[in-house]
Amino acid sequence: MLPAVTMGEPVVMQVYCRVEVVVDDQAAVAELAVQRLGDAEIDWSREQDTVEDAVAELRTDLVQALASVVDPERMLDGVPGVQVRRGRWWAERGEPSARFQPGFTPPGS
Repeated sequence: MLPAVTMGEPVVMQVYCRVEVVVDDQAAVAELAVQRLGDAEIDWSREQDTVEDAVAELRTDLVQALASVVDPERMLDGVPGVQVRRGRWWAERGEPSARFQPGFTPPGS
Protein backbone atom coordinates (compact mmCIF):
# COMPACT_ATOMS: atom_id res chain seq x y z
CA MET A 1 0.00 0.00 0.00
CA LEU A 2 1.28 3.45 -0.88
CA PRO A 3 1.93 5.90 1.94
CA ALA A 4 -0.53 8.74 2.30
CA VAL A 5 0.50 11.99 0.61
CA THR A 6 -0.62 15.32 1.93
CA MET A 7 -2.55 17.15 -0.77
CA GLY A 8 -0.58 20.04 -2.21
CA GLU A 9 2.74 18.72 -0.92
CA PRO A 10 5.18 18.02 -3.78
CA VAL A 11 6.71 14.56 -3.97
CA VAL A 12 10.20 14.12 -5.42
CA MET A 13 10.51 10.89 -7.44
CA GLN A 14 13.25 9.25 -9.49
CA VAL A 15 12.45 7.76 -12.91
CA TYR A 16 14.94 5.24 -14.30
CA CYS A 17 14.86 4.46 -17.99
CA ARG A 18 16.81 2.48 -20.56
CA VAL A 19 15.85 2.64 -24.21
CA GLU A 20 17.37 0.62 -27.03
CA VAL A 21 17.58 2.64 -30.23
CA VAL A 22 18.31 1.34 -33.74
CA VAL A 23 19.76 4.06 -35.98
CA ASP A 24 19.11 3.46 -39.68
CA ASP A 25 20.20 6.91 -40.88
CA GLN A 26 23.24 8.25 -39.05
CA ALA A 27 23.39 11.37 -41.23
CA ALA A 28 19.80 12.30 -40.31
CA VAL A 29 20.61 12.02 -36.60
CA ALA A 30 23.72 14.15 -37.06
CA GLU A 31 21.85 16.82 -39.04
CA LEU A 32 19.09 17.04 -36.41
CA ALA A 33 21.78 17.39 -33.71
CA VAL A 34 23.45 20.17 -35.73
CA GLN A 35 20.09 21.93 -36.23
CA ARG A 36 19.31 21.80 -32.51
CA LEU A 37 22.80 23.05 -31.71
CA GLY A 38 22.15 26.04 -33.95
CA ASP A 39 18.80 26.68 -32.26
CA ALA A 40 20.37 26.49 -28.78
CA GLU A 41 21.34 30.15 -28.24
CA ILE A 42 24.86 29.28 -27.01
CA ASP A 43 27.28 32.11 -26.35
CA TRP A 44 30.25 30.57 -28.16
CA SER A 45 32.61 33.27 -26.88
CA ARG A 46 32.29 31.62 -23.45
CA GLU A 47 32.90 28.06 -24.71
CA GLN A 48 36.19 26.22 -25.15
CA ASP A 49 35.12 24.89 -28.56
CA THR A 50 33.96 26.83 -31.56
CA VAL A 51 30.61 26.20 -33.18
CA GLU A 52 32.50 24.71 -36.14
CA ASP A 53 34.28 22.23 -33.84
CA ALA A 54 31.00 21.25 -32.18
CA VAL A 55 29.29 20.76 -35.56
CA ALA A 56 32.20 18.64 -36.81
CA GLU A 57 32.02 16.46 -33.68
CA LEU A 58 28.28 15.91 -34.07
CA ARG A 59 28.70 14.95 -37.72
CA THR A 60 31.42 12.40 -36.97
CA ASP A 61 30.36 10.98 -33.58
CA LEU A 62 27.00 9.20 -33.67
CA VAL A 63 27.04 8.62 -29.89
CA GLN A 64 27.38 12.37 -29.21
CA ALA A 65 24.82 13.27 -31.87
CA LEU A 66 22.21 10.84 -30.54
CA ALA A 67 22.77 11.84 -26.92
CA SER A 68 22.41 15.50 -27.87
CA VAL A 69 18.94 15.05 -29.37
CA VAL A 70 17.52 13.04 -26.45
CA ASP A 71 15.15 15.28 -24.49
CA PRO A 72 14.05 13.80 -21.15
CA GLU A 73 11.80 16.77 -20.41
CA ARG A 74 9.55 15.77 -23.33
CA MET A 75 9.00 12.32 -21.80
CA LEU A 76 6.55 13.80 -19.29
CA ASP A 77 5.47 16.79 -21.38
CA GLY A 78 1.77 17.45 -20.92
CA VAL A 79 1.43 15.49 -17.67
CA PRO A 80 -0.39 17.87 -15.32
CA GLY A 81 1.39 18.73 -12.11
CA VAL A 82 4.70 17.14 -13.15
CA GLN A 83 7.94 19.04 -13.75
CA VAL A 84 11.26 17.50 -14.81
CA ARG A 85 13.92 19.27 -12.75
CA ARG A 86 17.13 17.55 -13.78
CA GLY A 87 18.45 14.40 -15.33
CA ARG A 88 21.45 12.55 -16.62
CA TRP A 89 21.50 10.73 -19.90
CA TRP A 90 24.00 9.37 -22.37
CA ALA A 91 24.31 7.04 -25.32
CA GLU A 92 26.60 4.04 -25.77
CA ARG A 93 27.27 1.73 -28.72
CA GLY A 94 26.67 -1.98 -28.55
CA GLU A 95 25.06 -4.27 -26.04
CA PRO A 96 23.48 -2.89 -22.84
CA SER A 97 25.72 -2.32 -19.86
CA ALA A 98 25.44 -4.99 -17.17
CA ARG A 99 24.21 -2.34 -14.72
CA PHE A 100 21.01 -2.01 -16.76
CA GLN A 101 20.20 -5.70 -17.22
CA PRO A 102 17.64 -6.43 -14.48
CA GLY A 103 14.16 -6.69 -15.91
CA PHE A 104 15.22 -6.83 -19.56
CA THR A 105 15.45 -9.81 -21.84
CA PRO A 106 17.21 -9.81 -25.19
CA PRO A 107 14.98 -9.63 -28.31
CA GLY A 108 13.84 -13.10 -29.39
CA SER A 109 14.24 -14.63 -25.93
